[in-house]
Amino acid sequence: MRRLNTILLIDDDDTTNYLNHRLLNRLEVAPDIRVVMNGEEAIDYLNKSFASVDGYPRPDLIFVDIKMSVMDGFEFLEEYQQYADAQKREIVLLMLTSSASFYDLEKLKHFPDVRRHYSKPLAEADVREILHEFF
Repeated sequence: MRRLNTILLIDDDDTTNYLNHRLLNRLEVAPDIRVVMNGEEAIDYLNKSFASVDGYPRPDLIFVDIKMSVMDGFEFLEEYQQYADAQKREIVLLMLTSSASFYDLEKLKHFPDVRRHYSKPLAEADVREILHEFF
C-alpha cells in the first residue's frame, strides 16, 4: 500500500467536512488533510500545488462533492480535465454525493479522471476499500 501524505476535501458542507476529516484522522490515512469549500478554491489550491508553491503539497487523494455553490463538482471536473496527465498521474480523484441521481451518475461517465463515486459522509468501510483498491 502506497503511503498517502495529503488529502484534499472539496465540499461546501461544514458537517460533512467535519465528519470526513474526523474519520480520515482516526484511521490515520494521511498526516495532512486539507479542506476547501468549492471548486474554485480547489482549482486555486491545485494551481499552487502544481507550481510547487510552499504550503500547497500535491494531494494523493481528492474527494469532490457534486453540489456546491460558487463552482460545483462538475464545473471543477471540467477545469481539472485541462491539467496535463503528468500532473494528475499520482492523484486519485473520487466523487462524493448525497444524491446519487441517475443524471449525475451518467454525467460522471464523461469524466474519466473520476475513479468512483461514494455517498457522503464517508464510512469506515469506504475508506478501507479506497485504500485497498487505489493505494
